[in-house]
Amino acid sequence: MRHFLDINATDTEDLKSMIAQARAMKDARAGRPKGTPDDELPLKGQMVALIFEKPSTRTRVSFDMGVRQMGGETMLLTGQEMQLGHGESIADTARVLSRYVDMIMIRTFEESALHELAEYASVPVINGLTNRTHPCQIMADVMTFEEHRGPIQGKKVVWTGDGNNVCASFIHAAGQLGFDLTYTGPDRLDPDPEFVAEARAKGSKIEIERDPMKAVEGADLIVADTWVSMHDAPSTRERRHNLLRPYQVNDYLMKGAKEDALFMHCLPAHRGEEVTDSVMDGPQSVIFDEAENRLHAQKAVMRWCLGV
Repeated sequence: MRHFLDINATDTEDLKSMIAQARAMKDARAGRPKGTPDDELPLKGQMVALIFEKPSTRTRVSFDMGVRQMGGETMLLTGQEMQLGHGESIADTARVLSRYVDMIMIRTFEESALHELAEYASVPVINGLTNRTHPCQIMADVMTFEEHRGPIQGKKVVWTGDGNNVCASFIHAAGQLGFDLTYTGPDRLDPDPEFVAEARAKGSKIEIERDPMKAVEGADLIVADTWVSMHDAPSTRERRHNLLRPYQVNDYLMKGAKEDALFMHCLPAHRGEEVTDSVMDGPQSVIFDEAENRLHAQKAVMRWCLGV
């Protein structure tokens, strides 16, 4: 049984195989009407529980659609419906759900909830997001980069802004897939030093550069994310805006990177804050390819978990 909990916990060759399969499934569906099932239905007869303790658009729709396209069915469960870890222990929930479904995807807050669920489940568990990491997003991001620019190995990625959970999974991917990553942002928001040290130990060049213009020199890809969480108070939002304003991705910053550098953002974006409209809608932006590829990458993750 395979869980997909984090990129750094997944074998490099398995990661590459999943990305290749995601591209093959995407190519196979090219030009076909939406909703047309694949010729193969590897999840036919399978039930996948999708647990959302945190709100979601892309994760919910892409997983739900991905299961359906592969012939399976989904059961959507929210934190309010389940009271995960409150009304019943996570371990007991894992044991019970394993009797009903064939796979579990969870989007939650605490990483400990994910790991406890995986420890006691007898079916595969997928990390749809925690406060610490977001591996499914980065699988789609790597797929998107390689669609446009070829292998990501040896390339330079620049993360600008908050060294958050998405940044953490990008650093994991750098270590596993052999590319370099530079973080540029305020020191208060630096990425987890444990993740940085691990990727460096695997041979990736992970740098922290406070000057964003220096950071983007030679960059093949620039990535941003929102400056504030949907749960942040207004006072927190104002402080973070002031702190992160120098790290906005705009036309001037993009010109400091390679001429053919791409721009990514996992969405939703706060236009005019972490990134300008001209970059979001410009020729170097691949944000909507990136969003679409969540569907294909996650289909490949699910197939890998089930071995189908």
